[in-house]
Amino acid sequence: MATTKIITSFVVILVLLGTICDAQLTSTFYDSTCPNALSTIRTAIRTAVSKERRMAASLIRLHFHDCFVKGCDASILLDDSSTIESEKSARPNINSVRGFEIIDKAKSEVEKVCPGIVSCADIVAIAARDASFAVGGPSWTVKLGRRDSTTASKSLANTDLPLFTDDLKTLISHFTKKNLTPRDMVTLSGAHTIGQAQCFTFRGRIYNNASDIDAGFASTRQRGCPSSSTTANDQKLAALDLVTPNSFDNN
Repeated sequence: MATTKIITSFVVILVLLGTICDAQLTSTFYDSTCPNALSTIRTAIRTAVSKERRMAASLIRLHFHDCFVKGCDASILLDDSSTIESEKSARPNINSVRGFEIIDKAKSEVEKVCPGIVSCADIVAIAARDASFAVGGPSWTVKLGRRDSTTASKSLANTDLPLFTDDLKTLISHFTKKNLTPRDMVTLSGAHTIGQAQCFTFRGRIYNNASDIDAGFASTRQRGCPSSSTTANDQKLAALDLVTPNSFDNN
C-alpha cells in the first residue's frame, strides 16, 4: 500500500509540474502533425537509460529543474549568449544537472521524422515519463503543446530551485511557492534515488562527527569519499539507495 501511494503521488506531481505553463495542453497535440514523435523519443530514452541507469534519475531531475523556473519551457537547455545568461550555470544546476545530450539526441531523431514540429519543452517532459518507466517506475499521460522559451533566468534558477545544502524549512518553502506540499517534496526527491550522489554534496555531513548521523553509515561513506577536496575526489559517486539503486521503487 505504501509503495502504491508513493508512486501515485509521484505521478500526480510530475503531471502537475508538466502543466506549469499558460498553453492549453492536450495529449493528442502531435497525433496528426507528428504521429511517430512519442515512439521516437521513447526509443532514444530507452537507449540512453540502458547504457546508464543513473540517467533515468537525471532526466526526471532535468524536467523538475526546468519546470521550477518560469514553467516547463526548456529554458534550462539554453546556453550562454550575448543576450542569455544560462540557467545551466546557476548554483543548483552547475556540475549537477545532466542529460542535456540525451535531450539533444531525442530532438535530433524527432527532427528526422517531422522537422520543426515537436518542441524541446515537450521532449523534456516526455523524457521524464519514459525514463521513469524504463527503470520500473510509473508511466503517465503527458499533455503536450508547450512552446520553447527564447530566454532564460539564471537569477530565478538561483532563488527558486532548492540546493542540497538547504535546511528543511528552506526546502519546504521552495516547494510551497510552487503549490507543492512537504509530502510532494519528499516524493519527488525520492525519485532521485534511482541514481548516485557526488562526494562533494555529502562530504561535510559524513566528516562532521555529528551525533545525529549513524557512525557506521558515515564510516562506510568515508571509504568512497575522501576528506580532501580535489576534482577527482569531488566527483566520486555513491548510491543514494543501497537496496535497489538502479530501480524506481519504494525500497
